[in-house]
Amino acid sequence: MVNDGLAPLADDYANGIYKMNPTEVREKLRLFITQELVRDNDYVLRDDEGIITDGLMDSFALAEFAVYVESEFGVYIPDAELTVANMDSLDQMVARVLKDSIKD
Repeated sequence: MVNDGLAPLADDYANGIYKMNPTEVREKLRLFITQELVRDNDYVLRDDEGIITDGLMDSFALAEFAVYVESEFGVYIPDAELTVANMDSLDQMVARVLKDSIKD
């Protein structure tokens, strides 16, 4: 599935707004979630899929995700932001990582 929201992110990266490539962030997160958290290399994770609400991740996996994001991208996500409302889809997760990668 093509994410309609990806083009603006890619444009912002091309224009020097983000320090990280949104496409690369998205694919690294997708790979981590499917391989390490869902543990199904063949699972096709949609960008807008309810990862938590559909039961693919629980609160423990969300904490593991936060540790991965900090180690891989240098982005700390406070515990208060690790909620279903903020982190239920890959789109939301990518947006949160990129939020801390806006150039000054």
